[in-house]
Amino acid sequence: MGRSDSFLRQLSSKEGWKSASKRWGGGGGGGWGKGMEGMYGGEMMMKKRVMVVVDQSSHSKHAMMWALTHVTNKSDILTLLHIVSSSSDTASSSYLASSLASLCKACKPEVEVEALAIQGPKMDTVMSQVKKLEVSVLVLGHKHPSPFLNCLFVRSSADEFVEKCINSLECLTIGVKKQSNGVSGYLISTRWHKNFWLLA
Repeated sequence: MGRSDSFLRQLSSKEGWKSASKRWGGGGGGGWGKGMEGMYGGEMMMKKRVMVVVDQSSHSKHAMMWALTHVTNKSDILTLLHIVSSSSDTASSSYLASSLASLCKACKPEVEVEALAIQGPKMDTVMSQVKKLEVSVLVLGHKHPSPFLNCLFVRSSADEFVEKCINSLECLTIGVKKQSNGVSGYLISTRWHKNFWLLA
C-alpha cells in the first residue's frame, strides 16, 4: 500500500487539474488537494463519489475491487455503472450490477455502494453520469491486448475508450489493468502516467 499511497498522492499535486466535483470542496486544484488528504489519512475527511464502469468481464471486476480497496474510504460512495446496449436484457444487466454491489458491500461495509444499469451509447453515458453525479474519481478496467494487435500496433476499441475517458473527462480517471503471467500488482494509467506498476 505504501507505493500505492505515494503514487496517488502524486496525482493531487499535478498543476492544471481541476475537479469537476463539488464534493472536493471548491472545484479547483486546492479542493482536489484537500480531498486527497481525506482520501489518504490527512486531517480533513471529505466524502467523495468513486465510479467504476462494470460488465461481465474479469478486467472490470479487477478494476472494481482495486477501486474499493485502494480509492474508497469510510462513508464514500462507490457507484457501479453498467452500460446496457440496446440488444441486451435490461433485467439481467440490473441483476449483474446489483450482485457486484452486494459483493462490494460485503467486502467493505463502511462504503456506500450503489448500482446503476443504464441503456445508451457507452461514452455519452459515462460522460453524462460523471457530470450528473459529480464523480470525483472514475476507474476503468483495462484488458491485456492480444499479441496479434500488438504486432500490428493497433489498439482495441476498449483501450481507445479508456484513453478517451482519461483525456476527455474533468474528473480524475484511472485505467486499471491487473498483471498476468504470474506477475503481481496492477498497471495504472492516468493523464500523467501510462502503465505505472503498482505492486499492491
